[in-house]
Parts: sequence; C-alpha cells; structure tokens
Amino acid sequence: MPIKLNQLLSSVSQHAPSLRTDYVRTQVQQARAAEVKNNRLPSLQLSYQADVGSNNNVPGPYFGFGLVPTNNGGIRADNNYQAVSSNLGIAAFQWEVYNFGQFKAQDQLAQAEATVENRRFEQSKYDLQSFTIYSYLQLLKLHDLIEIQSRSIARNQEIRQSIFALVKSGIRAGVDTSMADAEISRSQLSLIELDNQQQQLQIQLATLAGLSPAQIVADTTAEKILFEQVKNAPIELDGGRQHPLVAYYNALFDKTKMEEKLVAYSYRPKLFLSGAVWGRASSVHSDNSYGSLADGFGLQRGNYLVGMGINYNLFDLRRKKVKLHTQRLMVDEAGQKLQEQQANIAMNIAQSATEVETAERRLKEIPRQTKAANAAYRQKFSLYKNGLIDIVEVNVAQNMLNQAERDYITAKYNYYLALFHQVVAQNNVDGFLQLFN
Repeated sequence: MPIKLNQLLSSVSQHAPSLRTDYVRTQVQQARAAEVKNNRLPSLQLSYQADVGSNNNVPGPYFGFGLVPTNNGGIRADNNYQAVSSNLGIAAFQWEVYNFGQFKAQDQLAQAEATVENRRFEQSKYDLQSFTIYSYLQLLKLHDLIEIQSRSIARNQEIRQSIFALVKSGIRAGVDTSMADAEISRSQLSLIELDNQQQQLQIQLATLAGLSPAQIVADTTAEKILFEQVKNAPIELDGGRQHPLVAYYNALFDKTKMEEKLVAYSYRPKLFLSGAVWGRASSVHSDNSYGSLADGFGLQRGNYLVGMGINYNLFDLRRKKVKLHTQRLMVDEAGQKLQEQQANIAMNIAQSATEVETAERRLKEIPRQTKAANAAYRQKFSLYKNGLIDIVEVNVAQNMLNQAERDYITAKYNYYLALFHQVVAQNNVDGFLQLFN
C-alpha cells in the first residue's frame, strides 16, 4: 500500500537517528544551564583529624607551599621528642554573596547556549523534512520514468514483432531483427538502472522512517492531485516567517553577545561571607607539661569566626581589556555570518521565483514536443511496415519519442522542485504540504 507524504514525514520525525541524537544534545544543554544556577550555592566544608607527633616550634613566618605540617605551642630551649596527641575539628562556611552581575551573566549565557542548541535542532528537523519531501518527489518522478521506459520496451517489442513478420515473408533482411533486439536490450538496461535508483532511495527513506524499503512506495494519485492543485491554485507565500537557518545564526549572535557580557562581569570584585567554628585538644597542658596521649583526644577548646571579605585583582583590568577585545571580534564575526545568511536567503527567494517562472514556461512548451514526436514515430513505423524506410529511421523516431516523454516528466518535476525550493527559501513548507492532503 502506498505511503502518503504526511505519513512518511511523521515517521521520519519520530525515528530518524540524527534527530534523536540532536534532541539528546538539546537536553544535555538544558541540563548544563540548570547546573549553572548552582554556582550561587555556598560552600560548607567539614573536616576532622587526630594526630600524634612531637611539638617543637620556632618563631618566624613562611609560605605554606604544598603540604606543610604545623606546630602550635610555646618555644622551648631544647628539642623534646616526647609524643604529643591532638585533634582538630572544623566546619568552614564560605558564600560568594555578590559578584556585581556575574551570576546573572552566567545564567544568561547558559540559556543562550541552550537556545542555540534548540535552534540547531529546529534546523536539523527542517533540513530532514526538506530532504524527505525532495526524495518523495524523486520517487514519484522515478515511478513515471519507469512507466515511460516500460512503454519504450513495449514499443520496441512491437517493432520486433513486425520485423519478424516482414523477415519471415522475405520483405526485410534478418539484420533488422538483430537491431531490434539490441534496442530492446538497451531499453532493458535503462529500466534496470531506474529500478536501482528507486531502490536506493527507498532504502535511504526507510532508514530515516524506521520502516522497511518495501513500505516506501510513493502515492502516485497524490502526484495527479498535486499537479491539478498547483495549476489551479498556486501556493501563497508568506515572506514574514523567519527561516530556521537565520534563527540559528541569530541565536549564535546572541550567544556571543552574552559571552562578551560574561567576560566584562567576570573581572569585577567579589563579595564573600565567611564563617567557621572549630574545636581542638592537646596532651600538652596549659602549664606546658606533657600529659598522657589520651588527654589529646576530645575537644578542649572551641572558637568561631565570622567575616565579610571582598576580592579584586588590579591586574585583571589588563586581562579584561584584552579578552573583551577578542570577544568583540567574535561578536562581529557572528554578526557578519548572520548578515551573510540573511543575504543568501534573500538571494534564494529571488532565484527560486525565477526558477518557478522558467519551469512554467518549459512545462507549457514540452507537450507540443511530445505530441509531435509521437506522431512522427507512428508515421515512421507505418512507413517501415510498408517497406518505404529502413529500421534505423524507425529507431531514431522511437528514441525521439522516448526522450520527449522523459523531457515532459523532467519538466513537470522540475516545476514541482522549483515550487518546493521557493517555499523552502521562505520557510513556507506547510503550504506545499497542504497540496498533498
């Protein structure tokens, strides 16, 4: 049973592997945008340690590069390696309360990136829809060409039967039979090639639609309806709808502007709220005497600390200037790409309008060629049967008729394609699809 175009499009939208991949990519980007909101969360770290070691200390500052063990306690004249036990428990809290717009810029950039991915997905759907419609029209065209080639084979067989009768009666030489057989074989090879093209297209569409190739049979009744509707009620075009490709590049442009905004905000000061509570114990008593190791476990002293802080690196002014310059160049590049796509769409619309006009003129002229070629073939065949011309002239006339029929089918489908290119350029495919209902 033939499959209608709308049914095929529905199956492709649900089963196309590339669309499923693109959809997952949009979900990933949405999840990343949700992750960015967690940047506002504070940090609360809990730590605890219990230690045993010596307690010899000397005065003097140092930088704590890497892991540097520390000692707390009084200064002694001599080293004392008696073991000392201690423990430490800390709860440290830090919250970046305000960073002068950086959080908001991060959220806006994340949403812009998600929008870009959504626009990419919409463009992928549009491209796949266009490919499916184009392939469906090709299937209709191949069906008609196969019918024409079958008629050509039937004509050649009719010629051969006439030749066989004439040869048998001694009117014609036997070589004419060989020439007729050669023409039949050539026509059969052309039919095999058309069958192969049809099967290849069916396999492609079946893979996209999740169907078997045998199910991809174009509805030829739709082609007749399409032809009549197009002639009687041309498609009304709507130039006000934004093309998905332009929408995608517009989203890219917005994303680069959000990146520029984030660069500007990321080098602003940061305001922190910090707090900590901690407890300690040690086996060294307050009179500097050493107790048992058991005395160093269990918290003996507790402290807390709360504070507000601000952090700003003055050298970030230079970094910000250089990075903003780079980002602004990227914004300009994205803007140029957007303008380029808008210009290409406008050019495609103008070209497709000319293409439709040319296809209409060609379609009106070709039926005259087909009618004349058919009349010429019938006349040549009649003359041949009466012994007035040779087989070569009949084959020439038969090939001319075959080519005229193929030209008509090509012209008709070029007209459909011209209309299709026009509606694709103006993002008005729905109007084209309505012709198949």
